[in-house]
Parts: sequence; C-alpha cells; structure tokens
Amino acid sequence: MLEATSAPPSLEAARLMEGFRFRRMEGAGAEIQVAIAGSGPPLLLLHGNPLTLVSWHKVAPKLAERFTVVATDLRGYGDSGKPPAGDDGSAYTFRAMAEDNVAVMRALGFHRFAVAGHDRGARVAFRMALDHPEVVERMAALDIVPTHHVLTHISLGWALESYHWLFMAQKAPFPEHLIASDLDFYMRYKLNKKGVGLSIFSEGAMAEYIRCATPDQIRAVCDDYRATIHHDFPMDSADYGKRKIACPVLAIWGDNSHVGRHYRPLEAWAEWCDDLRGFSVPTGHYPAEQRPDLIEPALAAFFSGKEPEAAAA
Repeated sequence: MLEATSAPPSLEAARLMEGFRFRRMEGAGAEIQVAIAGSGPPLLLLHGNPLTLVSWHKVAPKLAERFTVVATDLRGYGDSGKPPAGDDGSAYTFRAMAEDNVAVMRALGFHRFAVAGHDRGARVAFRMALDHPEVVERMAALDIVPTHHVLTHISLGWALESYHWLFMAQKAPFPEHLIASDLDFYMRYKLNKKGVGLSIFSEGAMAEYIRCATPDQIRAVCDDYRATIHHDFPMDSADYGKRKIACPVLAIWGDNSHVGRHYRPLEAWAEWCDDLRGFSVPTGHYPAEQRPDLIEPALAAFFSGKEPEAAAA
C-alpha cells in the first residue's frame, strides 16, 4: 500500500490535534484519514462511535512525546472513506476495519506495533490482535468487554442503555432514515451518557463529531452495527474457546459506564486472553475525554512495558 497525498483536516481537527500531520492513505478497502506525530515505538489509536480520531486529542500529544502516534478515522467514520457495505454487509466487520489499519501501519513502515482502542475501536483492536498476532505487540481496550460476551450476557439494564446496538442493526434504510431526520439532536443525545453529561467534551471536539455526522456516515455506522450482528458475532462464536489474544492486554473501564454497571470486565476479558491486567477509573463511557490525566499515564506506562498502577488511577 502506498501513502497518498497529504489530506488537510478541518480547522478544528488541526487545532485539536496540534502537531499532527494529516494524511489520506489506502487501507485494505477504503481510504483512511490518518494523523501522525512523535517519534519512538509505534502506537495506533482507534476511536469509537460516534466519534473520530480527535477523540484522542487530550492524550495523543502527550503520548507523542514517547511514541510515534498514529490516530485514524475508522472506515465509515469521520473523514475516512465510506464504501458500500457489499451484498452481504461484510465490508464493515471489525476484521475489515482491522485490515485497513494494518495496511496503513505497514505503509508507514510499521510491521509490529501497539494499539489502543476505545468502544468500536477496541473491538477492531480485539479482532486485529486475534487475526494478526505477529503484528500487535500490546493492546489496550477502553470501556468495552468483548463482543461475544456482550451479546451472550444481555441484561435489561444494558439493553436500555445500549439500545443503539439492535436499533442500528435493523434493515436499511429504517434506522438511517429516523436518525437523519435530526442529526444534531441524535448526536447530542447519543453522547449524553447517564450521570456524565456533555460537559466532558471540548467545544471543538463536539463540533467535529457533529460536522462528521452526515447521512453517509450514519449509513456506514448502521452498516457497522449490522455487520456486528450478522458477521462479527458468528466470527467470534467460531473462535470462542479456540483462540486467544497472544499479546499483553490492558482493559480500562469507567465505573459509571454501561460496562462498569452491567459487566465484570476482567472476567469477560479473561475468556480471551491470559496476559491480562485492568482496572476501573472514575468516568463514564469516554474515559480519554473525561479523565485524560488518568488515561494517558496508564497507556504510557503499559506501552513502555511497565505495569500501570490501578491505585494511582
């Protein structure tokens, strides 16, 4: 894969990700928006839904003092390409998104690297670590438990808070049509998590998330959730009990998030990896934006080969 020409970001993205160079690069099936800064060991950052790579803006510059930080917009999100889902919808699996990011890292000359993901990005990192053990050196997951565990341990409380999993997975164009009727309302409602509110988001980041919430992105995000039900879950079910993540894994979750309230995260992760450590932080679902003072040092320690201290967090 070859690096494409530079891709000027929006003025807000450039301000939030100060010091980062933006590139448009070829993934495995979509063009990927990439922000790069720093020097040292490579570290890939993958965002969640309904976010973009700027969701790392409170921790990425500091991490770039120790690492070569590569933050990307996932396929279908932000300024990355939004290809059709394909006849079977498989274009938006976590495997497809992982292949995009492996291709980007290889094009940058990184054949082995660390990866941190939040929300959907952590699910991409999970599949990447399973499919490419020779590539992923260390993996950190922010505020998720593995997809297979989520979908085999559904409770009423989780379902009420995570309604969008099954709503967005409905047949097109039903969810897209309803969401697109008032995108600004939808984005603010979706980000306004129970007991946390919107004040944790900087004004610039919120503007970016709303800017990128186009009908085309909403279609792609729905394709992402449809792929989770129809492809990712069967994929994980086939691997369950047979394959495990080989690299060291760090799991961090918010004690006031749906993960902290409805799951036992370390027990869930232990089904998929043996070299595991993790702890909760006093946040909701967006720990890197709510408490970057806790997340950045934990990631920096872990990706430097040290054990992050839960007590310090």
